[in-house]
Amino acid sequence: MKHLFLVSCLALFAVSGNAATKAKKSNSNKPVFTVVKENKITSIKDQNRSGTCWDYSTLSFFEAEILKKTGKTYDLCEAFVCNKTYMDRAVQVVRFHGDCQFAQGGSAYDPLYCIQNYGICPEDAMPAAGSLYGDSLNNFNEFFSVLSPYVNAVSKSDSKKLSTQWRVGFQGILDAYLGKCPEEFTYEGKKYTPKSFAASLGLNWDDYVSVTSYTHHPFWTQFAVEVQDNWRFPLSYNVPMADMQRIIDNAVNEGYTIAWGGDVSEDGFTRKGLAYYVDSKQTSSLAGSDMAKWLKLAKTAKTDKIDSLGCLVPEVTPTQELRQERFDNWELTDDHGMLIYGIAKDQNGKEYYMVKNSWGETGDYKGIWYMTKNFIIGNTMDFMVNKNAIPADLRQKMGIK
Repeated sequence: MKHLFLVSCLALFAVSGNAATKAKKSNSNKPVFTVVKENKITSIKDQNRSGTCWDYSTLSFFEAEILKKTGKTYDLCEAFVCNKTYMDRAVQVVRFHGDCQFAQGGSAYDPLYCIQNYGICPEDAMPAAGSLYGDSLNNFNEFFSVLSPYVNAVSKSDSKKLSTQWRVGFQGILDAYLGKCPEEFTYEGKKYTPKSFAASLGLNWDDYVSVTSYTHHPFWTQFAVEVQDNWRFPLSYNVPMADMQRIIDNAVNEGYTIAWGGDVSEDGFTRKGLAYYVDSKQTSSLAGSDMAKWLKLAKTAKTDKIDSLGCLVPEVTPTQELRQERFDNWELTDDHGMLIYGIAKDQNGKEYYMVKNSWGETGDYKGIWYMTKNFIIGNTMDFMVNKNAIPADLRQKMGIK
């Protein structure tokens, strides 16, 4: 009995010791968040191996808009948008004789254009993602290894006249991997076409505008942001950086979400669900390394250092000039689309935007990223928002009725 008691005590000591070791290893700099404002969103999705963040984030935005306006939850179909969008993009590339890009990416305008012109359907009106080729999620590797050469062959053809059959063949590939877009379907006991379903969702599709902030075009005018995935050339309202942030803050505080597009290739964007606009010089000093060594570190090593510093990471204060310089130097790129839906602050009072990603329930916050306001404002390419979420005085200056 005493022997058993001794063994038990030793086991308890071992467990306590392990717990103490783990406690010592825990990061005291890890941010502890308090929610300031959180708006309702739909469930986390997973784009998996597909360059469709533009599709997932924007449909998520419209789902949140519907939820806000009607209280109803919908799961809109990304495959429907992809099917229609990739055909339109291929047609454009052929018309340009291959002198533009055919790619998986897109902009927030593409799902809006699709809904306005073709309609939309619920997720279960088309085959589940990946199911047609034996996968449980999207995997566009094989899909685009077939699509891209097809478009290239047609657009670079030396034929004097193209037949219309290339579209038939291309549509066959789209349908084989994504599923055919339904002409009619039943949802909750009622029959719809994609267009009648879009009309039933309760949104005014003319309410949505795009906003950006650069100095190579005049403020309070509109221009098409010069990135390749902005291939339909939709116009964005160009406003000063401070007003761009004011629009985001006002939208969130008034119960709206924002379909955000920007740069997540920066060192401060971590896979754990955090994003800081890192001041590399100050961070290298705090990490015990000089700037030269810091720049030579692998991205994973930098991320580990940033994670260890946590909410103490020194940040750059974004400026209008810095945004423009980085855009012109190809440093500020169009990498990813996400959904801003809330504001939180850490234990030091620093504010972050709460952002829904489309990589499944990954990271420390199960698919949610906490991205500092500095990071978002410094790395925004453009974003889509309901025009009614823009402060009235700014709407007037932008010429929005």
